[in-house]
Amino acid sequence: MNKRTKTALVSITAAALMAGAAQAAGKLEIFSWWSGDEGPALNALVKLYETKYPAVAVDNATVTGGAGTNAKAVLKTRMLGGDAPDSFQAHAGQELTGTWVVADRMEDLSSLYKSEGWAAKFPKAVIDLISYKGGIYSVPVDVHRSNVMWYVPATLKKMGVTPPTSWANFITTCATLKAKGMATPLVMGENWTQQMIWESVAVGVLGPKGWNDLWAGKLKFTDPRVVGTFTTYGKVLDCANKDASGLSWQQATDRVLSGQAAFNIMGDWAAGYMTTTKKLKPGTGFAWSASPSTNGTFIMLADSFGLPKGAKDRAEAINWLKVLGSKDGQDTFNPLKGSIAARIDSDPTKYNVYSQSAGKDFRSKVIVGSMVHGAAANEAFTSGFGSINDAFVSNRDAKAAAAASQELATKSKIGM
Repeated sequence: MNKRTKTALVSITAAALMAGAAQAAGKLEIFSWWSGDEGPALNALVKLYETKYPAVAVDNATVTGGAGTNAKAVLKTRMLGGDAPDSFQAHAGQELTGTWVVADRMEDLSSLYKSEGWAAKFPKAVIDLISYKGGIYSVPVDVHRSNVMWYVPATLKKMGVTPPTSWANFITTCATLKAKGMATPLVMGENWTQQMIWESVAVGVLGPKGWNDLWAGKLKFTDPRVVGTFTTYGKVLDCANKDASGLSWQQATDRVLSGQAAFNIMGDWAAGYMTTTKKLKPGTGFAWSASPSTNGTFIMLADSFGLPKGAKDRAEAINWLKVLGSKDGQDTFNPLKGSIAARIDSDPTKYNVYSQSAGKDFRSKVIVGSMVHGAAANEAFTSGFGSINDAFVSNRDAKAAAAASQELATKSKIGM
């Protein structure tokens, strides 16, 4: 064999090996609803994963829509059709366990928690939220607080008001602002953001124990105290804009920033939007307090990713989950998202003044789960409650809303 032939054979062999390597390169499909203003945080996580696993091609599949409203519908079709993503976003708690875990569609990740030493890195309250019958079924990437009231200090100073600390005080402040020419003191957006206001009202009226009893089936929606949450909610709605159904949460936030409205009650992804997209400084460009009557309570939700049974790229998905649960992953994602890390050992120097205050509150306040974001209630209830909210916004019939909610709770097997 002459030298030229040897060289040709070596080249052919090398090309074949390279082609084989290319064919052997892994792939990973992740499914979420993070796009637009929330996209940079997810993109940072994907980039971190790609740095650790450069041979894997990542398909970052997103379905836009606030709170995952549209994504959940697409996911349901895919899961029931046998086309599950390798890993998908879900709110930690009943949204996942009450839907896909009870249906035996998810893998138990307890062995991953053991190998990564995560039992000592995530708070017990968070692990309990993602557990079911002894198994752990997802990896939380963040912790959000839903009961936050946002405002611009300069606007309140101009109007001569201070952040209200109770719902009675809120309604009085609303009247003051209207008398001074502010038509809509409270701005809200589409349906799910309105439900978040009801959630804050209900926690404020019922207290943490009453709220938890509601989802444990120990307190009926038809109880006068729960009817009272709808009555107070109606008074709060009188302070809000009439075009809410046509606004995204970002557009609602923009009205506070422009001075058109004084307050917006929204989860602390709004902090990520105002700092990352709007480039505002927390504490001066915008400020916050707990939503009225909930100062001692932290209404929690967490975004998490799980592993569907039969995932096409299981090994790559497990590595994705390892990145999500790592200290590096959490401290890469959360400062951009406006959330705090689910891990207890995150680096506080990477977080702004809002996130540091949220972290302090998470460790010191009474923690309860969000209904709207699937921690307290299963998807059967949360998907149905939107229609009840729409009806109440239209007719303001508190007793009818309470009765419909109890019927939905029974049908959804809440507390069973």
